[in-house]
Amino acid sequence: MELLDNPVRPYAWGSRTVIAELLGEPVPSPHPQAELWLGAHPADSSRLVQPDGHTISLLDAVAAEPQRLLGSDRAGRWDGRLPFLLKVLAADEPLSLQAHPSAEQAASGFERENAAGIPLDAADRNYRDASHKPEIICALTEFHALVGFRDAVTSVRLLSALDVPELAAYTDLLAAQPGPDGLRALFTTWITLPQSVLDELVPALQRGSIRLAGADGEFQAEARTVLELSERYPGDAGVLAALLLNRIVLQPGEALYLPAGNLHAYLSGAGIELMANSDNVLRGGLTPKHVDVPELLRVLDFAAGPPPVCTGRTECGWVRYDTPADEFLLRRCEVATRLPGIRVPDGGPRIMVCTGGAVCLRAGGRAVGLRRGQSLFLAAADRGIVIESAVPGTQLFLASDGLGA
Repeated sequence: MELLDNPVRPYAWGSRTVIAELLGEPVPSPHPQAELWLGAHPADSSRLVQPDGHTISLLDAVAAEPQRLLGSDRAGRWDGRLPFLLKVLAADEPLSLQAHPSAEQAASGFERENAAGIPLDAADRNYRDASHKPEIICALTEFHALVGFRDAVTSVRLLSALDVPELAAYTDLLAAQPGPDGLRALFTTWITLPQSVLDELVPALQRGSIRLAGADGEFQAEARTVLELSERYPGDAGVLAALLLNRIVLQPGEALYLPAGNLHAYLSGAGIELMANSDNVLRGGLTPKHVDVPELLRVLDFAAGPPPVCTGRTECGWVRYDTPADEFLLRRCEVATRLPGIRVPDGGPRIMVCTGGAVCLRAGGRAVGLRRGQSLFLAAADRGIVIESAVPGTQLFLASDGLGA
């Protein structure tokens, strides 16, 4: 059980309060703090805190001793790498419209871009590794997101309710083919429109959204989202694309799993995000970063419908959020009593983060305290760990791989 020192990623859409408060630092922070990374990602690894206060890179430690830290079974399965990346995500502004590739798409895309001689750190690089990037987000606060394509019939109703003459032809296109093929046709049309057309169409959409946002009806939230996005990204095709996505609001403890090909954009809120240890992102708009429309269209899944909200299932004092991904499994523990005696699940490498309260963990004759904002790396050999005591109201998250769990 070793304490971690974790990097903070200062993206412009981040919060100046959430991560600073979690870490016990001055609020507001000098710069937006978007993500706290807990893991062994090559771009920004956590560091193991040694008893003398010195730190060593978790990435380097795993590479040097994969058998001990990952376990003999996991070291081979994951090619000597920690297979997951845990994040605390804090969004005060919308993130980019994006999707992630499947394992096969990532492997072929990585090989293709390597053969083309595109540097790994190039701004126009799509595939920075050969891995897929499924992920799960669990809300810490009320969390707003656009996730997956909405049922086409409902999207036709929304487009009709906006009552924008400039949208009439596009509404008719989707109404004539209200399914995945129609969604693909409309999305492809919008995402490839010339800038001169977007510069007229997005302001017209704004005018319709102002009317709809001020009226009682089922699409008020969608209209307000359009206004928010178009103000930040005027003339961006992603504003149109947002009309086709499910608008989801998660309450604390609720989660969403995002498989390959799922088009999404987080809008606001704080959450715990757990993903395969990859950096492959294909963007479709709402960002100044590289957008590769043909490659995005290759990976998108146009199957429609609301994504299932996962509340998890209780197991031995933990709530576990099962997904199809072998690379990760997320668990949450809410401690209501001072002496819970809850066991920490064994199996492979794990990372634990405390997001509220404080606990004392014991394994054999060793005890380790963990307070809000602190985190631990648990090696495969760290077994039989028990939550010996806790402040009532403590909240813990535990990340592991999904093998044999």
